[in-house]
Amino acid sequence: MTETDSHRMTEQKAKYINPLTDFGFKKLFGSEPNKVLLIDFLNEILPERKIKDLTYSSGEKQGLTALDRKAIFDLYCIGENGEHFIVEMQKAKQNYFKDRSVFYASFPIQQQGKKNQWDYKLEPVYSVGILDFIFDDHKNEKELMHIVELKNQHCEVFYDKLKFVYLELPKFTKEEEELETRFDKWMYVFTHLSQLQNRPKKLQERIFTKLFEAAEIAKFTPKERAAYEESLKYYRDIKNVVDTSKEEGKEERNFEIAKNMKKEGYTNNQIKKITGLTEYEIENL
Repeated sequence: MTETDSHRMTEQKAKYINPLTDFGFKKLFGSEPNKVLLIDFLNEILPERKIKDLTYSSGEKQGLTALDRKAIFDLYCIGENGEHFIVEMQKAKQNYFKDRSVFYASFPIQQQGKKNQWDYKLEPVYSVGILDFIFDDHKNEKELMHIVELKNQHCEVFYDKLKFVYLELPKFTKEEEELETRFDKWMYVFTHLSQLQNRPKKLQERIFTKLFEAAEIAKFTPKERAAYEESLKYYRDIKNVVDTSKEEGKEERNFEIAKNMKKEGYTNNQIKKITGLTEYEIENL
């Protein structure tokens, strides 16, 4: 049985939805009845804001390409004090991702413009990226949360009304017994929810009671279940694309390693043990 087949069997038996799917993400964080979940999550990663209420906006970006629309799901909210929040889940790595983040963060800035005697006063804009991949330039760092602000040459914050927060989910490896902070618990939800059959003892707070109730697939209407199944299909499509790309990259690296080993005089058997290539592939390098 392949890893993909095993993963699909797990999904079919799942009790709770996968928050990394479009439907799962928006069911838990993008619906009015579950707004408290998004507020709690944002307060955990942006403690200086102390958000008490949010209003959902229809300004969903949706992405400019078909891949964007499958791989990126986003929410746009406005806080009770006028601050703007872009919260997005990104499944697949893409070229110029940071450029794209800045581009979309410019929208709520421009939308605040007023005609005539406007003094240019802006409300804060926060862009939160929940990423199911690791930045290439951070792959050797253990830190999974990156907070980015506009600073001057002395590393002092020059402008405090634009902030980017990125969370690299693959770096979170804690098991249930290791969960200590509220941040740990939210990361555990994102990375493990769809694999759970019972609610963990470490997730007994009221906010997680709300989350597990909202995430239970058995409580869905037929329409919701159909929408979730369709969302799972998109999730699998993207996962397959990403996994295939990784495998191709790994194979390409192995060929490069084998070529170098061959130049250095290593035997075919030694090369085979290190790279996993076949005798035929090594002979034909």
